[in-house]
Amino acid sequence: MKINNKDDVIKAIETHNVKFIRLQFTDIQGTVKDVEIPVTQIEKALTSGISFDGSSIEGMVRIDESDMVLRPDTRTFAILPWGRDKGVVARMICDVHLPDGRPFEADPRFVLRKMMKEAEEMGFQLNVGPELEFFLFAKENGRATTIPNDYGRYFEFAPTDLAEDIRREIVLTLTDLDFDIEASHHECACGQHEIDFKYDDALTTADNVVTFKYVTRTIAKIHGLHATFMPKPKANESGSGMHVNLSLSKDGKNAFYDPDKDMQISDIARYFIAGVMDHIKAISCIANPLVNSYKRIVPGYEAPVYITWSGANRSSLIRIPTPRGNSTRTELRSPDPSCNPYLTFAAILAAGLEGIRNKKMPAQIVDYNIFDLTKEQLREKDIETLPGTLNESADYLEKDAFLREKLGAHVHGNILRLARAEWDAYRIQVHEWEIERYLNTV
Repeated sequence: MKINNKDDVIKAIETHNVKFIRLQFTDIQGTVKDVEIPVTQIEKALTSGISFDGSSIEGMVRIDESDMVLRPDTRTFAILPWGRDKGVVARMICDVHLPDGRPFEADPRFVLRKMMKEAEEMGFQLNVGPELEFFLFAKENGRATTIPNDYGRYFEFAPTDLAEDIRREIVLTLTDLDFDIEASHHECACGQHEIDFKYDDALTTADNVVTFKYVTRTIAKIHGLHATFMPKPKANESGSGMHVNLSLSKDGKNAFYDPDKDMQISDIARYFIAGVMDHIKAISCIANPLVNSYKRIVPGYEAPVYITWSGANRSSLIRIPTPRGNSTRTELRSPDPSCNPYLTFAAILAAGLEGIRNKKMPAQIVDYNIFDLTKEQLREKDIETLPGTLNESADYLEKDAFLREKLGAHVHGNILRLARAEWDAYRIQVHEWEIERYLNTV
């Protein structure tokens, strides 16, 4: 049943005998927050919203201006398929508003909506298809370990892949929540997996990313495992990325496709790529928000390091996958699944639209393995690298006045504050590697 409005929600609640509603939203870091209301409060929630203390949510407001209101987006209504023995539970994703009814400018959903409106005014809709990778680890005494659930590798299957049935359960659960699943498989590292779902508009996809992570963690917990979207949980294994497939549509047609142009991609696609490449160092602070994110962005593990674009070349930051026609798209390979998808998609869209407005062309494509180049060759070819640390990416974001304007000063400032605090907490620690390396030799 397609839910579009208040009446549809009420009917679905009655049809499925729903007892509780989870109202969900994300903080600035992308962490899902949740308040549960009994179904008797649904009229109030849908009419005037549910109040909460915004000062207790990371990146929102100060204690002297703490009152905020959750307004459910009825189109996100979904029945949760677990725990029904204690009453059927549904969820809705919410927009955050101020008490006077205005949207809260630092709500990640609002930031993305604002950028989508800007794209719409230029005649475009952003379509996004993410590829999320994650690890399934064993638990000991209720705590997560880094012991993989299996020792399978890329595209392997049972009995080596011990998580086939768990992946299927995740897929079936997501399908019940109206996801259009395209594929699932074992990834490169032991215990690592990927499930891909069909692209949609940027807001729907961001909602789906949040739901995907919630469902995956829940199903893993039911099976006594821990699912993590940490970018690099094991030093000598591949990390988990969230490759983002992007395209713009205009008048119902793919604006990235032009059969008469080189590579059959339009100038619009090239402008978009150039805009993203111009701001990618600053975007990294949003799309790769953890100290650990930069342990993944290193040569040798298929993660992008160099700011280049290409056709099928997987050593580039941005590549153009083979399909053309309506499937023409760019694949940005640097984001990881620890990011806030709303803010990440908003920043990417803002940069891409700037490239289109300025009709900026990207550098020449790179159709060879960049990992084979020496530092001298990289300099000769003027190939730049992504930031090597969270602190470095924060430096670039701090200087990026354009992204500050598009994200809003509140969001921009809080992302920087959190990044600096994360880096400071990390840099003052003495790690086991240092103890082993220096204690007996210095």
